[in-house]
Amino acid sequence: MTWSILSDTKCTLGEGPLWHPERGSLFWFDILGQRLYEYDGVERHWSFDRPVSAAGWVSRDRLLVASSTDLSLFDLSTGAAERLVALEADQPETRSNDGRADPMGGFWIGTMGFGCEDGLGAIYRYYKGELRRLWDKVTVPNATCFAPDGSFALFADTPRGQVFRVALDKDGWPEGTPSVWLDLREEGLNPDGAVIDAEGHFWNAQWGAGRVARYDADGRLVETHDLPTGQTTCPAFGGPNLSVLYVTSAAENTDAADRHAGMTFALETGAKGQPEPRVVL
Repeated sequence: MTWSILSDTKCTLGEGPLWHPERGSLFWFDILGQRLYEYDGVERHWSFDRPVSAAGWVSRDRLLVASSTDLSLFDLSTGAAERLVALEADQPETRSNDGRADPMGGFWIGTMGFGCEDGLGAIYRYYKGELRRLWDKVTVPNATCFAPDGSFALFADTPRGQVFRVALDKDGWPEGTPSVWLDLREEGLNPDGAVIDAEGHFWNAQWGAGRVARYDADGRLVETHDLPTGQTTCPAFGGPNLSVLYVTSAAENTDAADRHAGMTFALETGAKGQPEPRVVL
């Protein structure tokens, strides 16, 4: 499979790709560069005064944006932000990382230490004005994604090399204790961001391996797609038919030989994604 470059902007830590169904555009972040990008044929960006990492769409011109200190409602037309709720604002050693909206309209967001300190992070869910911590003692939360019918969530703690599954109730809150769904430790793979397609297959960017891997609903490897840089971070389906897989990457701690590091890529996969749900405030 061939890849193409959507954006040659070299993000220090590209993350959080989101296809906006009403705008027909792709958003993504440079967490450490403190920027939000949009591409709809023309690339534009917004700068922040703190790290920003993930978003969900609320309306055509408003995003819920996760930063190192809060969840805010960001107006794309004016650049104004309204804080909705604090997110570890009293912990300057942490920042937000991977996040995604669930089918019920909740927004999941993980936090982690700036230095990837062991167990310093947590995973939260924001739903109808309530922010609830779901799990703590997480090191690098990633791979947050959801079954098409909303019956379960998947998430990873990257340094552990494992992806966990947990059942969800009718309102999208977890039920029971998460269990290991995919164990990548023997292969030495690092599960980063992920998305589930319309058929229930799990697409995972694997940090350090320079690839996106597709697994079926039982966790069996189906196929892999190599990219020209080692630090792939997160995939998202988009395009008019949700048939394009966009993948972000990171330039942090790479050398000049990795000339594609930090760029954002597009792949025609033959698969089709799910529309990203609207966040319910």
